[in-house]
Amino acid sequence: MENLVSPNDSAYSKRANAVATILFFILTVLILLPILLVFIVSFSTMDSITEVGYSFFPKGLSLDAYRYLMNSGSYLVRAFFNSVLITVSATLLGLFLMCPMAYVISRKEFRYRQILLVFLMIPMLFSGGMVASYMVNTQVLHLNNTYFALILPGLCSTWYILILRNYFQSAIPDSLIESAGLDGCRHPQIFLFIVVPVAKPVIMTVAVLQMFLFWNSWYPSLLYIDSNHTELYPLQYVLVNMERSIDAITKDAQYLSGMQASVAPAATIRMAMVVIVVLPVMILFPFFQKFLTTGMTVGAVKG
Repeated sequence: MENLVSPNDSAYSKRANAVATILFFILTVLILLPILLVFIVSFSTMDSITEVGYSFFPKGLSLDAYRYLMNSGSYLVRAFFNSVLITVSATLLGLFLMCPMAYVISRKEFRYRQILLVFLMIPMLFSGGMVASYMVNTQVLHLNNTYFALILPGLCSTWYILILRNYFQSAIPDSLIESAGLDGCRHPQIFLFIVVPVAKPVIMTVAVLQMFLFWNSWYPSLLYIDSNHTELYPLQYVLVNMERSIDAITKDAQYLSGMQASVAPAATIRMAMVVIVVLPVMILFPFFQKFLTTGMTVGAVKG
């Protein structure tokens, strides 16, 4: 068979690939440089920051910022445990609710699926506002000062349900569902033993997005947790509070365990806080990257 690709087309393709590779390399470097700078500054000394500012090559290194944070070790450990508990619980419970709902509205044989879809779209397009949700969660459901207040309000997302629905419609053939039904399988069995295994990429994608959402969440703690229930604070809210009062706290010798306040400048402590929050996400992300790319690509196809 005659080669249909001309030498000019082949050379153009190679040049285009080379340019794309260079551009993506530059983009990757631009993304990684701020992260690297945060990491380096968190280990810098005050004298180095005062003299050369935020630099990739500090004149002095120190662990004082991390020592300062570790002096509140038990408090941070408790907050870290709360963040893990909230994130894991919200992810598992959210998938438990969103996946069956997405399956229901993806099947044409369910009579009321359009009505359910309308009910899903209404809160997505028209928000009731923060005051209404706050009153319902605190005065009607009495969720304030409980873990439920940090989990339930943002548990389900219409956007995630639509991603799951589109994947179920585009990646799972109707013939497969019909064949399972002819073999005597009911919809719960079809969902658990056919749909879930096939849709694992998009389910993992939603799980990762849900995990990141709740891991970075601190605003519900501000709304629903009183200051006399600090044992319920997640890590992010603890760090936000510490960051707000960092200039005052760093002058208190009892928090610094005898160190001079000037040894642990506010800038390095803030950067150390960022490292503590971001590091778990950076460790987990490579393991879930393939699910994110696969799930978002296929789940975005309109069914």
